[in-house]
Amino acid sequence: MSFNGFTGEALKYLFENRMNNSKEWYDDHKDVYKENVYNPFVELITELAPTMSEIDGQLITVPSKLISRVRRDTRFTKDKTMYRDNVWLVFLRDKTLMSTAPCFWFEISQKGSNYGIGCYGAQSGFMSNMRDMIINKHPAFLKAIKYYESQSQFVIGGEMYKRSKFPDQPDNLKAWIDRKNIYFECIQSDFKLAFSKELPEVLKKGFKELKPIYDFLCLVEAYGSNCDAY
Repeated sequence: MSFNGFTGEALKYLFENRMNNSKEWYDDHKDVYKENVYNPFVELITELAPTMSEIDGQLITVPSKLISRVRRDTRFTKDKTMYRDNVWLVFLRDKTLMSTAPCFWFEISQKGSNYGIGCYGAQSGFMSNMRDMIINKHPAFLKAIKYYESQSQFVIGGEMYKRSKFPDQPDNLKAWIDRKNIYFECIQSDFKLAFSKELPEVLKKGFKELKPIYDFLCLVEAYGSNCDAY
C-alpha cells in the first residue's frame, strides 16, 4: 500500500500507551500500534527508499531496522517511564552507530513533526575532526555551508559550549564549530504535513537538498581514520 498520511489515531495510541505505561496494555493493543503507527512508517520508508539509495547506496532501507521502538530503554536513565509518545525513522549506514553517525530522520510526536540530518550524540573525536576540516576550509565543508546559507528551511542545532573555543573565527563558522553535537532540522509545529499523503515527496526533496551536508558529515566521520586522503 502507498503512504496516505498518519492520523490522529496514531497520536492517540502513542499518548494512551505512555499514560498507561503498562506491558499488559501494550500487549492488548499491539494491533492498534501496527495498524496506525508501524504500518504507515513502513509505507513511508518504502516510498523513500529509492531516493535514499540514490543519496547514498550504503544507507539501510529495510523498514524493520529503521523504525524506533515504543518501549524505552530505562537502564541508564532516571526516567523509568517504559513507553514513549513519539516515533521516528532513521536512514543511516550502520544501525549500531545510531546516535553517533550521520543520519537522516523523520519524527512524529504529540507536538508535531520534524525531519533533517545530524549526529545527535556525536563523539568528541568526530566534532574535533569537523572543526579541523572547517577551519582548514575543506572543499566538502565549503559546499555544505554554501547550501546551508542559501536556504531557510533547515536550522542548525546542537548543544553549544558556553564559551567559544574559537573566538577569532567569524560568526557563521562559530555556529558550527562551537557545538558539542550538530544537526539540521525542519520543525512542523502542527500535523498538517504528517497527516498528508504528500509527506514522502516533501521528505525526498528535503533529504536530497541536504546531501552536501550529509556528504560533509560522512567525510568528517572517515577523517580520523584516513587523514592522508584529505
